[in-house]
Amino acid sequence: MSFIADFHIHSHFSLATSKELTPPFLDLWARIKGIGVIGTGDATHPGWLNELKQCLIPGNNGLLTLKKDQSISPSDFGFNISGEVPQFILTAEISNIYKRNSKVRKVHNLLLIPGFEEAEKLQQQLTIHRFNITSDGRPIIGLDSRDLLDMLLNISENIMLIPAHIWTPWFSVLGDKSGFDRISDCYGDLTNKIYAVEMGLSSDPPMNWLISQLDRFTLLSNSDAHSPEKLGRNANIFQCDPTYEFIIAALKGNGKFGGTISFFPQEGKYHYDGHRKCSICWNPLETLRHKGICPVCETRVTIGVMSRVAQLADRNDFFARPNRSPAYSLIPLKELLAEILDKGETTKPVIKKYQQLINQAGTEFNLLLHMSHEQIAGLCDPIITEAIMRMRNRNVIISEGYDGEYGKIKVFEKGTGAHPVAFSDLQKERPAQRPLISFDIKEYRKLKQEIPAEDI
Repeated sequence: MSFIADFHIHSHFSLATSKELTPPFLDLWARIKGIGVIGTGDATHPGWLNELKQCLIPGNNGLLTLKKDQSISPSDFGFNISGEVPQFILTAEISNIYKRNSKVRKVHNLLLIPGFEEAEKLQQQLTIHRFNITSDGRPIIGLDSRDLLDMLLNISENIMLIPAHIWTPWFSVLGDKSGFDRISDCYGDLTNKIYAVEMGLSSDPPMNWLISQLDRFTLLSNSDAHSPEKLGRNANIFQCDPTYEFIIAALKGNGKFGGTISFFPQEGKYHYDGHRKCSICWNPLETLRHKGICPVCETRVTIGVMSRVAQLADRNDFFARPNRSPAYSLIPLKELLAEILDKGETTKPVIKKYQQLINQAGTEFNLLLHMSHEQIAGLCDPIITEAIMRMRNRNVIISEGYDGEYGKIKVFEKGTGAHPVAFSDLQKERPAQRPLISFDIKEYRKLKQEIPAEDI
């Protein structure tokens, strides 16, 4: 059996999140997207855990399903879909902020939890240590990440800790601002209990394949959704029955992990380096050549995720990593339709077309990932079909995100909506296949060795 899972999300108890982050809406949007297993997020928050108990039914497989009287009819939102019932897995994210080796560390950790009992024991332990777990769905605790892992293992060997969005500059295990240079530097003698890491929104598998220290970890991709519609923008594929036990076993490397689904990481707002106010956007090699100094304001540029990956890379060849899982780069359907129709994602034409295509294809992932070219052509007009094929083949046009500015991913150079061109012309102007990384990592590593460390 194969299913798609998205573990890292949040509830309405987290700051800056949608009020619709409730079990019924999560269930609804998991159906629309085609997600079989969805994280609950925020299981350390007492109010959210109580809400989950009221809305969900524990199964004998370690997962939970929505009570029938809690479900929302897809037809109320313009969808006529059926399919598999999504299942929930208890998850949480914890922000660990502490001092190690005279440096403040800010590391976010994702937890997979086997049941309500274990979640309650974790809440009790955090409360005993006087950590505030009620002010935010993602609590901030002054506990070393290694010690958090030790606490979890004492509660249950079946709880899994996964370092979250490992490249985020400020809040991650390998982050440029407050992280470490190695996973083992963070988790010490318990590193052997770390089996998977989450890549985050601004990196994808090929970037992580450049770093041999990550070879022993399963590379995960999750949405970190702050609203139900963002579910599945990043997700994971499993080739096993959906049970807590089998999911954990797959993450530990039994061969049943089927790969990742990610949006193009260049869309992340801290993918490249630069200064937004100075209109300077550099790839890591350009940053190294300028020694990190902006030529406009003569101060250091903001270093992005790609540079941090390049700093720790010890390979020139992506494919030197053993046991690589399949990696798919997708553009969310509403983004594709917004470009094609030359309208905003929340406008009526885009929403209407989105509903139509979901109703025809069954789920968003079915259309974007699973259906054959012939099947898509039978449902969609030629421009949408061409857009999906370009996306799958990486025939895309990319403007990288940097210094807080989101990147842009397009499939057409010329307009198809407000300023349409003939479809025959669009076919002639298919973009070249986008390389996995658009700078010379070998040249970067060579130049890095030539420049004194204090000048980088």
